[in-house]
This record gives sequence, structure tokens and C-alpha cells, in this order.
Amino acid sequence: MRAIDNLPRFEDIDPYPELLPEVDPELAIKSGLLFTVLDSTPYAVISEEYTLDAFNYYSRLGLKIPLAVLDKKSYERLYHRFLELRSEKVLDSDLQNEQELVDEEMELADFLKVSEDILASEESAPVIKFVNALFYHAMKRGASDIHIETHEERGVIRFRVDGVLMKHSDLDKRVVSSVISRIKVISNLDISEKRVPQDGRTRVKIAGKSMDIRVSVLPTYHGERVVMRILMESEDIPSLKELGFAPEINRKFSKLLFRPYGMILVTGPTGSGKSTTLHAFLQKIATPEKNIITIEDPVEYKSEKINQIQVNPKVGLTFASGLRSILRQDPDVILVGEIRDKETAQIAVQAALTGHLLLSTLHTNNAASAITRLMDMGIEQFLIVSSLLGVLSQRLVRNLCPECKKIDEDDLKLRFGIEPKQIVYTANGCAKCNFTGYIGRSAVGELFLLDEGSKELIKEGAQEGELREYMRQKGYKSLPEYLIQKVENGETSLSEAIRAGLAEEMRDEI
Repeated sequence: MRAIDNLPRFEDIDPYPELLPEVDPELAIKSGLLFTVLDSTPYAVISEEYTLDAFNYYSRLGLKIPLAVLDKKSYERLYHRFLELRSEKVLDSDLQNEQELVDEEMELADFLKVSEDILASEESAPVIKFVNALFYHAMKRGASDIHIETHEERGVIRFRVDGVLMKHSDLDKRVVSSVISRIKVISNLDISEKRVPQDGRTRVKIAGKSMDIRVSVLPTYHGERVVMRILMESEDIPSLKELGFAPEINRKFSKLLFRPYGMILVTGPTGSGKSTTLHAFLQKIATPEKNIITIEDPVEYKSEKINQIQVNPKVGLTFASGLRSILRQDPDVILVGEIRDKETAQIAVQAALTGHLLLSTLHTNNAASAITRLMDMGIEQFLIVSSLLGVLSQRLVRNLCPECKKIDEDDLKLRFGIEPKQIVYTANGCAKCNFTGYIGRSAVGELFLLDEGSKELIKEGAQEGELREYMRQKGYKSLPEYLIQKVENGETSLSEAIRAGLAEEMRDEI
């Protein structure tokens, strides 16, 4: 029998490092022997994959701490947290030579710009290593944004994962300044300017995968704040089916996309997945026979199948001016990132009327309010009914982890018209979902297609409430109904549906 077989085992846990004064963290990491607290007891822990070196190091230490075995995922989580602690320790020790460090950063300014894989960097300066590790952990966790915040005494790094900000680590305030300087260097920003906002871009390659990153630096009371948006490649764009809309919405929209001309709008608040949905539409209809041109701010998904224009107000390239130029490029399909003003709306409507299929977004709460929003922008009713094909209003909800979701005992469901006997689930948390209770997100939406009845209402100047009542009479399912359907199907929790806007939408319904 192996010695490891007699050891206690722990699975599906979320362990944190325990630093012992008599143990060198560097040697512990190299030997594979880590330390943590389990059930209020300090343990030395190992993984089945790394036993020999760990046993040898454990025997040399002569500690009275018990030994235990972790499953692979729990061990890896603890191992990476030890690496993060080591990175911060190295940074602290190097800050006394900060000027030398900045000089080294400047000499290696092109480090991330030459298609070199950042995981291959073993001899870089500590700050460079730390920033590289930051990108790596963000990619591993599927983060869409990295936030670096400077507070009075400490700095905080947070990742936005599945639409929710989660704390990644705390940093000494002096360390934050060096990290932000490094990010400015790789983004071609001015490291000496800390008084005004700056925007830049960079490109990194991690484990063979290239990522474009949009960088925004903002001066705050206690120091600078950085938000980095990780932009996606075309292969990351989900298909219409993968977006998660109800099957009937997918069927109706698929037919709509193959119309030769007209305007299709996608609405919803910031972060509701509008751009992802539009690009999923384009990937479905993109063929060599079609000339597809987009104008976006920013270009969030790069694709080889379409021609993309980045808005640049500094040189006069706005949505309106760019759209005018696109119309002279013989397009079949046009995507306008957002209709923000009357001028863009007018040109978009004219494009839809003159034989182009035009896709765009609006910031409105539901499908019917998109009509009244266009009217508020000064678009005549007869132009709206002639050009508009349909409106999709959407939200994103996190999907419950199928491995650990549990029955929700709260009676909150009664307030939303869910039957008392209906079983609904809530988040719990396990190793598979990184102890969040959720894995991934899916889209929920209501679709409003214009027909003769709705066109007559619009021509008469109908308000949002009248249009929503007409949708009800015609059998259109509303956004709250689809949200509740996902809750009843066990796909998401009631609290997540409320976070996505269920309570607000229900008030609109009433």
C-alpha cells in the first residue's frame, strides 16, 4: 500500500495559503508541498501528481503539522494563490530599486508587442511578471474586464466574470503605481501624465491565444484607476443557438436576417450583450457574396468575414459621418454600433429604405420603447413603419452550476406569480464553478416584429404602453415571462433574474 493511501483527502474545496515562519514559500512551491487551514486545522497538503519531492521536503522540515491530499482542482487553486503571494513579495522587495525597475520596463517596452507568448517569460522584471500573470489569470477565469483601483492605503484588483465584479487580490499602494506604469508602457500611454484620463490599446499572446485589450486610465482622488476590456476574436463569437434565446425567438429572427433590406434593432442596458448578439447575426449571414461593413465604438470582435471601422471623433469619424461613407461603399449589410443621435438615426433609416439591411442598438428598457425613442429623436412615424422590421430587447443572466445548484427554500417566488409547488433553484458553489454557483451566461429577450396592426398604431403616434398592450394581445411573450421561464426550468436563480431586471420589468408590466 502506498503511503499516500493512508492520508486524509479533501475534495471540492476553496483553500487559501497559510504561511509558516519556519517554511520557505519558494521551496514549498518548488517541492509541491503547500500549506493551508482545513476545518480549523493547519495542514501540509499535496497532490497525487507530485508526491516524491513533497514527501522528501516534508520529512526534512520535521513539522508536527498533519499531511493531507487535495484533489487536482483544489490543489491547483491553492498553488496559484501561493504564486500570487510570491509575486507580491518579490514586488515589495524590489520597490526600493523602483527607478531601476522603471528603466528596465522602458527597455522592455516592446515585450508584449512582438507576438511573444507571455507565459514564456521567466527572466522578466517582477512588475512585468505580475502584469503578465494578471492577464493569464483573467483569461483562465473568463474575465471580460480587469479593474485596478487605488484606494487610500491599498490597491485592489478585480475581475468582471459573467457580468459580476469579483475581487482577485489586494496590493500595496506602491506596487499599484508600478503596475499601472507597466500597463501604460505596453499601451503606448504617457507614464508621466497622471492628471488627465488616457485611453490606449495593447495586444498580448497567452498560451498561443492572442487578445486585444482596450485600456482606460482615469485619475481619482487617491491615485489612478485602470480598466482593461478584453476584446474577443471572431472564433469567440457564439452562434445564435449558443446565445441562449428561446427557440421561437431564434426561429423568427433567423427569418428576419435574410430579408433584403430594412432595419433591425437590439435594445437593452449597457452590458446586456447587444454587441455580441449583433455579431452573432453577422456571422450567420456572412457569405462571400455579401459586402458587410460595420462602424463600431470600439471594435469588440475582430472578424475576417466583415469590414470593420473604428469610430474616432478626434479626426471627425463619428457614427453619422462613417455611415455616410459606408453608403458609398456599395454595402449589402451595415452594422452601426449604436444610434445615439438624430443625425445617425436619420441616415440609418434612409439606408434601410434604400435597399440595405441595417443592424444597430439602442439604449432602451424594452422592445416597444425603441419605437418611442426613435420618435423622440425626431424620426417621422411613416419612416419608422417603412424601415423598421423588428426590435429585440435583451438581458444576460448567469446560468446555475448544474453540479451544485440547490433548491431555493425562500418564498420570494410567490411575489412573481410562480406556483407554490414549482421547484426553483438557487446558487450554492463548488470547485467546478469556482465557488460562485454559476457557470457562463445566456441571453433572454423579447422580440417585437412589426405587422400591419402595429404599423397603424405607430402612424397614429401610439405610446409605449399602447404598443406593449398590442404585443400582449398578439401573443408576444414579454421579457419578464422569459426570465421567469428560465427560473422555472432551473436554468437560473430567482435572485439572478431579479438582478437582470425582473423586478423593474414587472413594474413596467403593471
